[in-house]
Amino acid sequence: MSSSAVDRAGKQYRCESRVAISNRTGSLEDCRAARCAFAYTIIILPHNVAGMSESETLDSRYSWTRLGITLAIAVLGNVGMWSIIVIMPAVQAEFAVARADASLPYTLTMIGFALGNLVIGRAVDRFGVTIALIGSALTMAAGFGLAAVSGSIVALSVMQFVIGFGTAVGFGPLIADISHWFYRRRGIAVAIAASGNYLSGAIWPLLLSGVLSEHGWRTAYLVLAVVPVVLIIPLSLLLRTRVPEEATAHANRMSLSNARSVRFSPTALQWMLGLAGIGCCVAMSMPQVHIVSYCADLGYGPTVGAEMLSLMLMGGVVSRLISGLVADRLGGVITLLIGSTLQCIALFLYLPFDGLAPLYIVSLIFGLSQGGIVPSYALVVREYLPAKEAGARVGFVIMATIVGMALGGWMSGWIYDLTGSYQAAFLNGIAWNFLNIGIMVMILLKSRARRGDAVPA
Repeated sequence: MSSSAVDRAGKQYRCESRVAISNRTGSLEDCRAARCAFAYTIIILPHNVAGMSESETLDSRYSWTRLGITLAIAVLGNVGMWSIIVIMPAVQAEFAVARADASLPYTLTMIGFALGNLVIGRAVDRFGVTIALIGSALTMAAGFGLAAVSGSIVALSVMQFVIGFGTAVGFGPLIADISHWFYRRRGIAVAIAASGNYLSGAIWPLLLSGVLSEHGWRTAYLVLAVVPVVLIIPLSLLLRTRVPEEATAHANRMSLSNARSVRFSPTALQWMLGLAGIGCCVAMSMPQVHIVSYCADLGYGPTVGAEMLSLMLMGGVVSRLISGLVADRLGGVITLLIGSTLQCIALFLYLPFDGLAPLYIVSLIFGLSQGGIVPSYALVVREYLPAKEAGARVGFVIMATIVGMALGGWMSGWIYDLTGSYQAAFLNGIAWNFLNIGIMVMILLKSRARRGDAVPA
C-alpha cells in the first residue's frame, strides 16, 4: 500500500510500502517524519504516473485476463519438460540402452531449458512476449517433429535440447512479462504464472498416457508437434498489448531506489541472486530428483517414491500461491528467506525419519516449504533491478536455479556412490541451503539499514 504527500512546489511524492500504513497528506517533510519502518523509499512521481497503480493499467481487469491467458500458455508450453519423462521407458526399450543413456535426453532438455530462459528472456525485453512465444512455439513444433523420427538416442537427445530451449518461454519469460502488469498484486500474479509449470506436470502425463499406450511415443510426439502451432500461437496473439511506458518508468524508478538502498550495483545484485539460486536449488534437488531412488533403496519401491514426488508437486503449487500472497505483503526478499528457511528445516527432517508414513509427511512438508522459492527470485529482480531488463535478468536468475537443480541432482548421486547412503547427500543439500540463506539475509539487512532514508528517484 502507498500513501502520498505534496510538497510546496506542487510535486507529488509517494511513500512506497509493502505493508498497510496510515493515509497521510500534507508536506513531504511530514511524510519523511513518519519514517514507516517498512517503507522502501520516497520517490518523485509525475502526476500522470502517480496514480498509475490504481489506474486502468496495473492490477486491472485486463491484467487478470492476461494472467489467465499466461497460465494457459504456461500449462501448454511446459509440456517439453515432462514429455521426455513419460516416454523414457519406451525410449530405453526401443533403443536398447542403459538407464544412464536413456536419461541423456532429459539432461539435454534441462540444459536447453536453462539456456532458453536467458536467451528468450532477452528476446522478450527487445521484441515483446508475443514474438518470443511464436518463435518458441515453432521451435518446439520442429523439435517434437524431428524427435519423432529420430533414429538414435543421440539424435533424440539433440532434439530434446531444442525442445527444452523452446519450452523455456513458458517459465521465466512469461513470469517476467506478467510482472509488468501488476503492482499491488504482483506476488500472487507471479505465483499463479509460475504454477503453470507444476500444473503442466500434473496434466500432460495423464493426457499422453493413452496415446503412448495405444500408438507409441513417436505418435505422441507427432501430436505434441501440432499443439504449439494450433494452441500456443493463437493464444500468444492475445498478448500483443505492450505495457505503457509510464508503467515501465514508474517501475524503473522504484527498482533504482531499492537497488541504492542495498548499496549493490545491479550486476553485483544479479550475480548474488544467481549464486543464491544455485544454493537453494542444489538443496531442493536432493529430494525431488532422488526421492524415487531413495524409496527403492529403503525397500518401499519406485511407485511409492513416485507418489511422494507427486505429493511434493501438489504441495509446491499450494506453496507458490501462498508465497505470492505473502510477497504482496512483505516483499520478495523476506518471502524468499521464509521459504528457504522452511526448506532447510524440511531437509533436516529427512535425516531422522525413514519410515513409510513419516516420509510421506516430510515430503508434503518439503513441497509446502519450497514451492514459492523460485518465483520469489522474479519478484526480487523486479523490486531491485531495472524493469526494462526484466526478461533478461529474470531469465538469468531462473537459469541459475536450473543449473542448481542439475548440479544438485548429479552431486547427490555422486555422494551416494561414494558413501552408499543418502544421509551425506541430505547434509550437502543443507549446507548449500545455508549459503542461500546467508546471501538473502545480507540483502535484507543491507536494505533495512537504509530503508528509513528517503532516496530520490
